[in-house]
Amino acid sequence: MKIALVYSHKAVKTSQVAKMIKDFSKSEGINDLDIEELSPKKLEDYDLLILGAPTWFDGELPPYWDEMVPAIEDLKLKGKRIALFGNGDQVKYPENFGDAVGLLAEVFESAGAKAIGQTSTHGYTFESSKALKNNKFLGLILDFENQHKKNKDRVKSWVEKIEV
Repeated sequence: MKIALVYSHKAVKTSQVAKMIKDFSKSEGINDLDIEELSPKKLEDYDLLILGAPTWFDGELPPYWDEMVPAIEDLKLKGKRIALFGNGDQVKYPENFGDAVGLLAEVFESAGAKAIGQTSTHGYTFESSKALKNNKFLGLILDFENQHKKNKDRVKSWVEKIEV
């Protein structure tokens, strides 16, 4: 199985999560790809895409993801799996906590991909999130500002779940 870990290498906290994912993974040869230097068509080469994005401002995708949305919508991702992770702040932005995960899921699922790695909302306090579906997050949401001590355990548990 070909796996790509896709995120901005300039995004400090997202890069920290990506390193933890690689450290906890049992999979050999995960390709570490910088979204800011990637041709969208390259995403079709992988069976599992592990996608990372922080939520910006009031629930937006970072510009490097947002600019790629039209190209992603044109990809053929049927049969591909996506596992999403992102960062948010449930205290300062409780009304759009982790929205980037939900926004990416929507774009990739519309291109035919299937999201895996849903996580519980237990232990979080927020008002709303576009990352919610059936009372679960569509991926892993981390809060570095308010719950950084839980990140390592959450990442480890999530990696075990997506590598089934």
